[in-house]
Amino acid sequence: MTRRVVGTTANPRQKKIGNEELENWLAHLLSPRVDFRFYEWEHQGLRMVLLQVQPAVGSPVALKGTEWIRVGSIKKKLKDHPGKEKELWQALSRLSFEKGIAAPDATGDEVLSWLDYPKYFELAGLNLPANRAGILERLATERFIVPKGGEHFDITNLGGILFAKSLNQFDGLARKALRVIQYKANDRLATIKEHVETKGYAASFEAVVDYINDQLPSSEEIGRALRREVWLFPKIAVRELVANALIHQDFAMTGTGPMVEIFTDRIEITNPGSPLIDPLRFIDEPPQSRNEALAALMRRLNICEERGTGIDKVIAEIELYQLPAPDFQATPKHTRAFLFAPRKFAQMNSEARMRACYQHACLCWVMNKAMTNATVRERFGIEAKNAAVASRIIAQTVEAALVKPADPGSKSKKHAQYVPFWL
Repeated sequence: MTRRVVGTTANPRQKKIGNEELENWLAHLLSPRVDFRFYEWEHQGLRMVLLQVQPAVGSPVALKGTEWIRVGSIKKKLKDHPGKEKELWQALSRLSFEKGIAAPDATGDEVLSWLDYPKYFELAGLNLPANRAGILERLATERFIVPKGGEHFDITNLGGILFAKSLNQFDGLARKALRVIQYKANDRLATIKEHVETKGYAASFEAVVDYINDQLPSSEEIGRALRREVWLFPKIAVRELVANALIHQDFAMTGTGPMVEIFTDRIEITNPGSPLIDPLRFIDEPPQSRNEALAALMRRLNICEERGTGIDKVIAEIELYQLPAPDFQATPKHTRAFLFAPRKFAQMNSEARMRACYQHACLCWVMNKAMTNATVRERFGIEAKNAAVASRIIAQTVEAALVKPADPGSKSKKHAQYVPFWL
């Protein structure tokens, strides 16, 4: 190999497939979509073209629904080479979204212009460095940028998704902006307003949670001498579930992002990606995230819980407000959390009552207690004279295999204790 520069006659910016430009044609046929760019210049009087492609994270990239791999000098379908496919999956599993590049080869000025670095120093409790070099050095230490020598840096997905002044500045992150949609009723037929938060998650978190809470219905509670505004949904519960949706989403999924939908009778908080643990175990299991660096930094900046107790707080607040139990649902592509507006006990169906009973048993267990008829009555606001009603709820939940007696040999019904099924 002589490595002699020979140049090229290729002109990708003018190339068309049918009536569509090559870049656009490639972009909408790739799944998941990856950032790629053509660079053109002259070297030694010869035309040069470079195609820069962002590496895949989590899964191979398919063209028209098919993954391809080169075997020797021949292009082959990946599915026809299971050994190669296994090696590829092993390699992809070592990559993470956070290490991906959101903006390559940015100048120092562009870094400081595109990232809200003052907000990072504020959240981290650090003094802003006195000079530009100190700021860039700190951003590099946090892996928000990667120095490339001189005045050039790669901005990582971690830096962009957390502290972008505008996610629209980064092609691969724009669709990950949090959407907040408010509907007129309890269906999706009529929308009142929609807000797309284009700032990075950390830079905008407090503001976006305040915005969501401002859209929630409230009522005026009259006490003995004072009036006070009572929110139909606990603010802590909203905050924790929004943080979870941002942190635990699957960034490899394209065409979708985190979303908060506000109805008159509920809130639905959705994020891309099915959960890594069973939704029934959200309360007690240690947290698992596809995005460990993102989760760790969000915890360090006090945006989310450090030890995975966020869902515990949600359940505790819901019980304090005596609201219907939240529901956590998993689909093949999404995770969804539901918060429900106040509902009288008589209006709850058996499924809602059993869900509340199970979550109550889990909360009791993590608080080193056991669920009893008395605690269930307190949870639902049932009077002591109606203890039989609480007993029926417990019996239904036992029959559904969600809770079980702590001591199967005990004959006492009045003082019986119950624990979650997984103990």
